[in-house]
Amino acid sequence: MMTQRLYFEDAYRREFEGRVLDRLFHEGKPAVILDRTCFYPESGGQPSDRGMLGGADVLRVFEDGERIVHVLDRELSGTEDVRGVVDWVGRFDHMQQHSGQHILSQCFVEVLEGETQSFHLGEQVSTLEIGIRVVSDADLEKVESRANEVVFEDREIRTYFVEADEVETVPLRRPPKKEGTIRVVEVSGFDFSACGGTHCRRTGEIGLIKIIRWDKIRNNLRFEFLCGRRARQDYRDKNRSVLEISQKFSVHERDAAAAVEKTIQETKQSRKKLKQLQEALAGLEAREAVEKRAGWLVKRVWTDKTAEEAKLLALNIIRLAERAVLFAVRGGEMDHFIFACSEKMPLNMRELGPLVMERAKGKGGGGSSLVEIVVEKGVDLEAILTVAEEHLKTRLHAQNGK
Repeated sequence: MMTQRLYFEDAYRREFEGRVLDRLFHEGKPAVILDRTCFYPESGGQPSDRGMLGGADVLRVFEDGERIVHVLDRELSGTEDVRGVVDWVGRFDHMQQHSGQHILSQCFVEVLEGETQSFHLGEQVSTLEIGIRVVSDADLEKVESRANEVVFEDREIRTYFVEADEVETVPLRRPPKKEGTIRVVEVSGFDFSACGGTHCRRTGEIGLIKIIRWDKIRNNLRFEFLCGRRARQDYRDKNRSVLEISQKFSVHERDAAAAVEKTIQETKQSRKKLKQLQEALAGLEAREAVEKRAGWLVKRVWTDKTAEEAKLLALNIIRLAERAVLFAVRGGEMDHFIFACSEKMPLNMRELGPLVMERAKGKGGGGSSLVEIVVEKGVDLEAILTVAEEHLKTRLHAQNGK
């Protein structure tokens, strides 16, 4: 049983009538094989079409030899003759991206001698893996400009089949992956590729081709790109963001990046100064705590400090004097415990971890002189600090009794 591929004959055809040749299940979903179809099966980096078939949603379409399997959200009922409707928005989007890929791939060859290693048409972005190791902004500008020149020239895109003995007469960009008759997609006078995908009739229908970012993969570079409606949506979103940023900084859109960079640097300087002030304040508070509070322990529940501020204070206290510190910090999504002691004290603050975990759900750790524990809200912080204090008292008394 062979399925006639109507999308080869006309990629713009959206509806068709077909006959069910076989019914089956694929991964628990009902599926059918038809005598003819407009639905493109996933292949060559291009996803399958979606749409409706006899009242059922088409979830996936794939090849099984010469047959094309349509996976549905429900079983078809009634007659073996069914009507199919392809989701045109999705189909045309795939046509724009795939046609744009052919142009972009040839531009990488033309400008940088970079061969396409792989192509993936994703739901949000498409990617091209190119066999080059480095690229400059100037190089990318040349590739992108050349690609859009071809688009604006509105060249014809033709598809046709070539018999095996005539394949060598076609200047293919890459050798075909299969033997025998091949389907050629030709961007008039620019690119010839062996491809079974759906494409636009003319390059002008592709719309803008835009490379948005790149990264390294294996020993190659992978480029993310957008074509047509996707590129327009991306421009609209980014333009809106730039306008909002420029309005907040009261600058022109072209100066938005510089304004953000200036603010980032100023923020870094402010944070540096703030840290210096916090350290100085922690030193003063530590001295005050040591001088005003006699005994071996400093204990408190904080509601006006962050965990980092409380930790900084605790470290300053144990540097100044032979003290143990039991702090709890209330605030934010979680509560914190900071337990610390001078290295001269015969205590191991790690012993307090299990005491906390018995009474609160949390996590944490540290060394013998400093332990930090984060717990869920709602526990009695004062009560836990009291338990910790009693444990340390017991340890100190045992040491003094030796």
